[in-house]
Amino acid sequence: MNRGELIAAIAKKEHITAVKAGKALSAILEHISQRLENGERVTLSGFGAFRAVSRPAQKGRNPHTGEDLLIPARTLVRFRPGKALLAKVR
Repeated sequence: MNRGELIAAIAKKEHITAVKAGKALSAILEHISQRLENGERVTLSGFGAFRAVSRPAQKGRNPHTGEDLLIPARTLVRFRPGKALLAKVR
């Protein structure tokens, strides 16, 4: 499912226009992004939780040349599904 399909599904289920559904989805995603950017955890009961995790720099090796290199530190977003979501998927 892509963004357009999600917007269409929301619009159909809630009997609203695709424009309104798109604005609502954009607002939700923007708010989640801002919270993660601030280092906060975002929990959606029954669905799951998003959190930003810092990964430190680490040593690596180029598999083609065998040269050692430093993989820079970065921040990742992790998602942990909730019990209700896991129950539906299983």
